[in-house]
Amino acid sequence: MTTDETGPTVRALRVLDVLQRRPGVRACELAERLGVSERAVRRSVAALRAADVAVESTSGPYGGYRLGRGLRLPPLRFTSTEALALVMAVLDGQHAAAAVGDPVADAVGTIIRALPVDVGRQAALMREHARAAPGRRPRPDPVTTAALVDAVAARAVVRLAYTPRSGTPRTRTVEPWAVVVRGGLWYLLARAVDLDAPRTYRVDRVGAVETLPSSAGTVVPPPDLDAVAWLEEHLGSGRALATRVRFHAPYDEVAPWIRPVMGRLAPTPDGECVLEGTTDNPAMVANEWLAAVPRPMTVEGGPELRLAVDDLARRLAASVAASSA
Repeated sequence: MTTDETGPTVRALRVLDVLQRRPGVRACELAERLGVSERAVRRSVAALRAADVAVESTSGPYGGYRLGRGLRLPPLRFTSTEALALVMAVLDGQHAAAAVGDPVADAVGTIIRALPVDVGRQAALMREHARAAPGRRPRPDPVTTAALVDAVAARAVVRLAYTPRSGTPRTRTVEPWAVVVRGGLWYLLARAVDLDAPRTYRVDRVGAVETLPSSAGTVVPPPDLDAVAWLEEHLGSGRALATRVRFHAPYDEVAPWIRPVMGRLAPTPDGECVLEGTTDNPAMVANEWLAAVPRPMTVEGGPELRLAVDDLARRLAASVAASSA
């Protein structure tokens, strides 16, 4: 821990800044971030409360400090570069941000109106005249996403209307652990109650979300859950059809071509490697994923995947035969 050379007023303002950006932060985390003792953190919190800043605290392993409801935050202060970078990032990630009535567009408009005139004018011009082509990534409904995040925070069991890639709607009762964004897609990590197993759900495929009463139980995520690492490990599991592909090449040569969503790749004693996973769409696995791996392979498991690979091979062979005729 570094030595803190700031005065108590500056330190209290730094604590306030962290609380605005990270509600629920613990005293030990504040101390580490600011380079002070936990006792100094508590003194800063007491100083904020004495200045009529509502700082709430909760005890227990998931407790921490957060600002009370209704606190008026200071005005937005962006430089011109920061404001333009914000609008560029939003347009790049959400092409509908220039559309009237889109919630992201409304939020950007609110921010622009709160900016100083000279800065806001540049941001407004960029938003008006710059256009982003629609992306391929589907966007989850903000109301649905907020409901899932609220459930995670409240440790509440929920009932989901879910439509997987196969297109057959399902109803699932789950214990939500975390909401994670990866590669432009939003995922819910949860335990499926009826399956008694961990599952990953695409948030854009979630329909209605019903928060169940407390009598349904309190969610307890796995201890020390690293949500991002867990997602990477489990993206290729939990789907309807099992797959197994043997690559006739060393693990190090194949691994760069394998993404977590494809399954788990493991070396074998004979110097080759095996990819085991699950899928709802064997045609996509064959046509988009396996076809891109430039190493010889054999489909050892999954009759649906074997048929999809066979269909791809026949179509490619037919195209070569047609061009040489």
